[in-house]
Amino acid sequence: MTEVEHPHAKDSAQDDAQADPSQSQRVVLVTGPSGAGRSTTISTLEDLGYETIDNLPLSLVPRLLSSPLGQPLALGIDVRNREFSAAGLIEMIDRLTREPAITLEVLYLDCAADVLVRRYSETRRRHPLSIDSPLVGIAQELDMLAPIRQRADVLIDTSAMTVHDCRAEVTRWFSRMHVPQMSVSLHSFSYKRGTPRGIDIMFDCRFLSNPHWNADLRPMDGRDAAVQAYIARDERFTGFVDHVHGLLQFVLPAHLEEGKSHLSIGFGCTGGQHRSVALTEIMSNLLAEGGWHVSKRHRELERRGLVSHGNVTGKDA
Repeated sequence: MTEVEHPHAKDSAQDDAQADPSQSQRVVLVTGPSGAGRSTTISTLEDLGYETIDNLPLSLVPRLLSSPLGQPLALGIDVRNREFSAAGLIEMIDRLTREPAITLEVLYLDCAADVLVRRYSETRRRHPLSIDSPLVGIAQELDMLAPIRQRADVLIDTSAMTVHDCRAEVTRWFSRMHVPQMSVSLHSFSYKRGTPRGIDIMFDCRFLSNPHWNADLRPMDGRDAAVQAYIARDERFTGFVDHVHGLLQFVLPAHLEEGKSHLSIGFGCTGGQHRSVALTEIMSNLLAEGGWHVSKRHRELERRGLVSHGNVTGKDA
């Protein structure tokens, strides 16, 4: 997830409809730049039991929603639509949000520009806004979509995701069996490779004793008991864990009360192999024991093929 959630306030009528889903039409509006994974997302939602329609003209959406469909609906909207405009889409979002019979969620699939350029280069497809260079079309499209991105209820950054990762993340957010609760994702990473996008809270672990300098521990990672024991011998370790855990126990319920449905927490160290991984493992276990729905991602271990994306712990695992 690399993902970020941007909740928006609903009016009281919308809140009533959400409180009784059986009385409202659930609609997921899927948008984002071309190449970010909209087709994969639409097909995933279809597999989850949604009625899906891609690239529907904006003028036809109100007519489609004039009567309940009996199942949740996913609409794909992008710049290929002959009626598309950011202002028109935002106006439609505002209008549907005020409808008490509709529960609307805007899903924005984000992706870094350089990744989009690479994807278009690999597929040799023409960007819908540019005949010659995809770079020009991508820049124009990202600028056009910026106001809509700010209005997203759920934002999924697919820059580092495979197709399978994208399907798993969409399923996690939009499964019809999903029980509304705030999800917490923990990420380990290397500062040398830059901080992950979309992190809400970040902790630097580089002050702790580094197992990298122990020849026996160097080939291991922070999931190994020996590595965790080595780091735990640092006299600052216990205080750090206690303070971080205490802080999260305080802020997580507060974010939940504010209506936030996802919080992303990062732990970074120099190489992203030992200390950050160990703290991510330890903290995810502590939070899961406290009843939180926790997923964890070890970015650098994924790069090396040592772990898959999206390990989940907690009472909903």
